[in-house]
Amino acid sequence: MKTALITGATRGIGNAIALHLKNEGFRVLGTATSSEGVSKLEEEGIEGLALDLNSAESKEKFWEQVEKKEVQISVLVNNAGITRDNIVLRMSEDEWLDIMNVNLNSAFYLSKKVLKMMLKLKWGRIINITSTSASIGNKGQSNYSAAKAGVEAFTKSLAREVGSRNITINSIAPGFIDTDMTQQNDGVNTDELIKEIPLGRFGKPDEVAHLASFLCSEEASYITGQIIHINGGLYM
Repeated sequence: MKTALITGATRGIGNAIALHLKNEGFRVLGTATSSEGVSKLEEEGIEGLALDLNSAESKEKFWEQVEKKEVQISVLVNNAGITRDNIVLRMSEDEWLDIMNVNLNSAFYLSKKVLKMMLKLKWGRIINITSTSASIGNKGQSNYSAAKAGVEAFTKSLAREVGSRNITINSIAPGFIDTDMTQQNDGVNTDELIKEIPLGRFGKPDEVAHLASFLCSEEASYITGQIIHINGGLYM
C-alpha cells in the first residue's frame, strides 16, 4: 500500500484529494492546523496530523510524528496555503513573509524530507498546488502570486534533479474553485468573475482531485516538470 501525505487536508481541494486517494487504496496522512481539524480527518478515515507551516517548532513535532509511524511516503501533495491580501503600498513585512513561509518555503521543507523516502522506494510523486495568479497576477495578491510562481519554478528545477530516480514533480494551477478560500474574498463580485471564465462557472474541488489522482498514477509516469492549469479557460 502506497502512503500519501497531503497538507491542508481538512477542506477544499486538499480534502477532496485526500478522500480520492484514500478511495483508491492509498494510506493517507493529512495535516490540519487545529485539533478539531485533526479529529475531522480521523472521522473521514484519514490519519490526521497537526501542522502549522509557519512554525518551526510545529514542523519539527510534525515530522517526529511521521517518523514514529514508520511509513515510507511515496506521494506528497503540497496543498496548504494562506492569503494575506493587500496592495504593496500597504502590505506589511509580516504579510509578505507569512505567505512565503506557508506557500513557498513549506514546499521546499516537505519535499526535501519525503525525497529521502522516495529515493529508497525508487518511485515517487510530488504535486504542488499553485494558482493561475502565478501566471496572470492578481491585484492585492503580490505576495501570494510571487509565492506560487516560486513554487512553479521550484517544481521545474526539482523535476530535473530527480527525474532519473523515477520521481515526478508537477504543479496543478487551479483557477477559481468553489472553496472556503474563494468565498472569503471580500468585496469580490462573483458574477463578474464568472463572466471572465469561458465555461461560465467556478470549478469544483473534485475536478482538481481527479487531476491529482491521475498524476499519482502509473499512467502519468512520463509527465514531470509541468504546470497543469485547470481553470475553465480563464487563463490559456
